[in-house]
Amino acid sequence: MPVRIPDDSDFSSFKAQCLSTDGWNSRYNKSGVTVWCREEDSSSVQKIKMRITCKDVTAETLYDVLHDTSYRKKWDTNMIDTYDIGRLTVNADVGYYSWKCPTPLKDRDFVTMRSWLPLGNDYMIINYSVKHPQHPPKKDYVRAVSLLTGYLIQSNSSTSSTLYYLTQVDPRGSLPKWVVNRVSQFVAPKAMRKIYKASLKYPEWKRKHNPTLKPWMYPEQNTLPSVSLADLTLQRADSLENIDESGVREEKAQHSDDDET
Repeated sequence: MPVRIPDDSDFSSFKAQCLSTDGWNSRYNKSGVTVWCREEDSSSVQKIKMRITCKDVTAETLYDVLHDTSYRKKWDTNMIDTYDIGRLTVNADVGYYSWKCPTPLKDRDFVTMRSWLPLGNDYMIINYSVKHPQHPPKKDYVRAVSLLTGYLIQSNSSTSSTLYYLTQVDPRGSLPKWVVNRVSQFVAPKAMRKIYKASLKYPEWKRKHNPTLKPWMYPEQNTLPSVSLADLTLQRADSLENIDESGVREEKAQHSDDDET
């Protein structure tokens, strides 16, 4: 299937999903973080949505933190590797991301097309999985599929913002129930707090690390090679390996999400 770069209607739809309460069931609400889940009639893969209010962090800073791959390596302790593959337009690119799953599950990775849009007091970043001929599945990872993943950042004031994270990911495998519960009760809330903590520290870090380099805001700074849409196809889940890890038991050893920044 052909790949399509998201347009304004896609961003509007994504924002509406982030703000909607219809059909969403609250799974966690503590210390400023809320997690909801939603079962999709047309898919066996549920959606997860999170929200955190970030005091003393501007919407612009949150937006920079989520874009800055150099800084992500400082705070995203679940990440194994991430890199940009190429640019499609001034506000769309293709990238790779791999992350550690709780022991003893196999680690997952993605190749996604990402697009972003600052719009008034809102900032949005969305992605979905694509196939790139030079970046096929790797033998040590399970290639997962992002059906839709993204962030909505809303400015509350000159010093405060709210971050929404919405994701529908097919992990390509039958996961045990303890993993599903762990994600909504521990992994997801902790990830949101890590982003918040990282955003508090970002302005000082950025002043010492290429402070004027922000290619997500200034396209003329982007040095990535161009990628043609014709080289990409939509990553269908049914074309990938599907493994059964439903019988895997939770280990008491340290998990990848137990690290603090």
